[in-house]
Formats: sequence, C-alpha cells, structure tokens
Amino acid sequence: MLTFLSAFAAVSFSGAGHASAAASAEDAGLVLGPPEPFSFDSVKALAAEKASKPFVADRSPYGAILDKIDYDNFQSIVFRKDHALWADGKGGDPIQLFHLGKYFQEPASIHVIDGGLSREILYRRSAFDMPKGHPALDLPDDIGFAGFRVEMPSQTTDWLAFLGASYFRSSGSQDQYGLSARGIAVNTAMPEPEEFPRFTGFWLERVLGQDGRVIVYCLLDGPSLTGAYRMDCSKDAVTKAVVMDIDCKLFPRRQIARLGLAPLTSMYWYSETMRSQAIDWRPEVHDSDGLAMWTRSGERIWRPLNNPPSVMTNSFQDKDPRGFGFLQRDRNFDHFQDDGVFYDRRPSVWVEPKGEWGKGAVQLVEIPTDREIDDNLVVYWVPTEPVFAGRPLEFGYKLYWDKDEPNPTDLGRVQATYHGVGGIPGQPRPEGAVRFVVDFTGPKVAALKRGDGKAEITVSRGNVTLSDAYPVVAGEPGVYRVFFDLIATGTEPIDMRMFVRDKDGAALTETWLYQFFPVNGHGDKA
Repeated sequence: MLTFLSAFAAVSFSGAGHASAAASAEDAGLVLGPPEPFSFDSVKALAAEKASKPFVADRSPYGAILDKIDYDNFQSIVFRKDHALWADGKGGDPIQLFHLGKYFQEPASIHVIDGGLSREILYRRSAFDMPKGHPALDLPDDIGFAGFRVEMPSQTTDWLAFLGASYFRSSGSQDQYGLSARGIAVNTAMPEPEEFPRFTGFWLERVLGQDGRVIVYCLLDGPSLTGAYRMDCSKDAVTKAVVMDIDCKLFPRRQIARLGLAPLTSMYWYSETMRSQAIDWRPEVHDSDGLAMWTRSGERIWRPLNNPPSVMTNSFQDKDPRGFGFLQRDRNFDHFQDDGVFYDRRPSVWVEPKGEWGKGAVQLVEIPTDREIDDNLVVYWVPTEPVFAGRPLEFGYKLYWDKDEPNPTDLGRVQATYHGVGGIPGQPRPEGAVRFVVDFTGPKVAALKRGDGKAEITVSRGNVTLSDAYPVVAGEPGVYRVFFDLIATGTEPIDMRMFVRDKDGAALTETWLYQFFPVNGHGDKA
C-alpha cells in the first residue's frame, strides 16, 4: 500500500451564460466523441451491469512506453491552458487532464455533460506540451487519461484532483495539498492483500453562472465490487473551504470481509508527542496530528496519532456517528520549520454522514514509517451489517476540506500531548514511571482555576500516580494542563482515556484517547 500511495503523493498539483459545455470544450480544442444520454441513474445501471460480470482489468497495452514516463518525465508533461475545459468564465472552473505515466497506467474515460447528454473527451497529444524526445511522443491517440484537476480561474493553481485508483484530494482553504480521500477501502489491514478499486470513468458537469463548483460522477470498478458516485464539489469564495456532497451506490461482486466507507489516508511521522523518532532536522513532520470523532451520544473524542512499532488497527464502536476525520490542529509554522511543503497549512478533512449509517465502527489503521513520503494512516467507517454479493449498499456523506472541523465545540480541545520520564525532579525516579502531559484550550477551560476541574483517567493496565489538573501560568494564555504518571510493566500497548470534569461531573473537555507502546518491559521510553 505504501508504494502506491507515495506515488500519488509525489505528483505536484500546484501550477499548472448560454454557451453549452460541449461548445466550450470544442472551442478549447478538445476532441469529443458522439453524444449519449446521461443521468446518475445511468451510471448506477452501468455499475450494476458490470457487477453481474467477472472483473476485467484494463491496464494500458502501452506499458513499455509508460514505464519510461517516471516522476521527472511525468512532471514535464504540461496540459495546455488554452485546451482547458470551461475556461470561458461562464460557470465551473477550468479543468485540466492528467496524462498516463509509469505510476498511472490504467486509463479512465472522461466525459463532459451538457443538457442531459454526455460526450467523451478523446485523448489527443496536441492537448499537452512535452519536451523534444519525450517518451510520450511515441504513444498513439485515444489512449485515455489518468485523471483530472480543477483549476482556479487563473490556472496558476488547482483545488481538486482525481488521480490513481479511487484517490482524490483538495488543497482546501489553505491552498496546500496534504491527505487524500478514496472512494472505498476494501480489506485494509487484513491477512490478504488490500484491494484498490479504481474510478474507470468520470462525467463532469458545471452549473452555468457558478464559479468554484463542479459535479463529478464516477464509475468504480474492482475485483470485489463496482459503484456509482455523485460528488457535488464547491469551493467557498470567501472562506476558500471545499465541501464535497457525495452520494454512492455500491454493487458487491462477492462477500467482503472488511468494507471501509468514506476512507481517508494521511501521513504521520513524528510530532512533539513522539520526539524519540525525530531523526530529521525539522521539529515535526505530519499531514495530520489526530483523529477527531463526534459520536451519536454527543461525546467529542481526540485520539493523537501514532507511528507505531508494528501495524496497529483500532476500532471505535458507534451507531449513526455524527462525524470523524483526520485533523491538523497544529498551525504554528515554528513547530515545523518547513518552508517547502508547509505542513502547518495541510488541510483537515471531516466526514459528515448523511442519514443513518447504523451500527459499526470508526476504524483507524496506523503503519510504521521512517520517512514522510509514505501515507501510513487510514481511517474509515466499517458497517456491522455484512456485505454480500448481489446486495447493493447505498450511502451518502459530506467531506469538509478546511483548517478545522465544521462544527467545533466549546469544550476544551487537546492542543498538545507530551510524554517522558516520570517522577518528581530532584527525587529518585520510580522505576518504569512515564509522565503524560496533555494541554487543552477552549472556552470552557480558559478561565478555570486550580481546583475547578478534575481529570478522570482510566488505563488498560498499570497504575496512575501523581495526577493533577491546573491552568498554565506562563506562555500562551488560556492553556489548561493535565499530567499524570503511569507505572506499568510489560511491552504490550496500553490504552488510556482521560477527560476533565467540573465539580458536578459535567465534562469540561473532549475525551483524550491514547495508545502507548512501552519498551524494555517497563514503559520508560516511547
């Protein structure tokens, strides 16, 4: 999984009325196929028809040439701005197309919708600029495309891109790409290899007079299932946040052991929490620093992310969840010191289910890594209801690509998590003691005085000692700190849960969850 994801992450996504959509495409020099009737129902019917037949892979027959289009050669292929779809300023934002390459050898058909009809955009080399002697010059026409991206009107930067398998991502409100979303996850972190269904067809629709909006219909196909998606994607003109309203219908070909709905993939190498892994000169390196969850009961949960010693899968049971997502809460440039890829600007992505999703679990998969080019985190919703062949599954949700989650709470929110050697400075350290420190900020903790709150702490094993909760009297105002020492033996992971309550028992903070990995049998190091 890591190799495939890093190939997607390596691609650069920066840079580069009355008139009908088809006329706009032809005016731009794009070559279109014949018109065909189109509706979302027709995509569903196509997916259902494919699901009734055995899966057939459709890798390009020109692999020997595409293998030569490596990262550098891929980047040197430039889609011509004068060929961009919808660059006429009459609705939608300009759309540029991705060429096939070494890491993207399975073509997808791309169509433009106009008045209930769709026409396929046919590949022509003339839509791309490429250097003399480039391997792509040896390819014929009609080879298809790898994907597409939605540009700002100036075509100097893009804000939404679909490329590879069922991956897509947005630069969000901070104009900086980071984590990715997928159409579906199949058998992630299972004994058998993970399956990567892909979007084999796209249909693009604009709304005349509305900039910053595109409706994308997708056909999904893979060995275990097919699917039809409708994604109404909008970039707010003021906040710059991107919202994707998604409806989906899946058609399983066979029973699926683990189906992950609304999957997100991200990267976490190390942060202030895991300083022992900071072998790079930068203080922190991560696209996301925590998993946030909002349960049906109303509990707000923050789970700091880990770079574990081995693959770890954690499930958080719920029914009809209100939302979950990978967030990047740390927005301080000084904490990253990276002026090249700007981790402090990486978007947070929040999943908001539409309707009732029933019983299931938010499942988090964390994979060890020692570099930043691997997407080593996955989160998705796993329904309890079994997935069988011939039993369609229909669901909807919204994705918010922004600085933070769309419905913030007034509870104290975790700002940072630290751990190190326990005990009292100047006195003998208890053997195996590990100190945990969690800082909260927010309206409900900003004015607390010592004694106003009490930390409720539970651990899966070991003993908690020396706990306290109090306002930090120096540095940033409004920070409320909880610390405690944990003494435990053994090397198995320890699950911890903590929140701060007032004297009447009401929660003052969100719930902090953490999974700690002792070493040397007594938990003295991370």
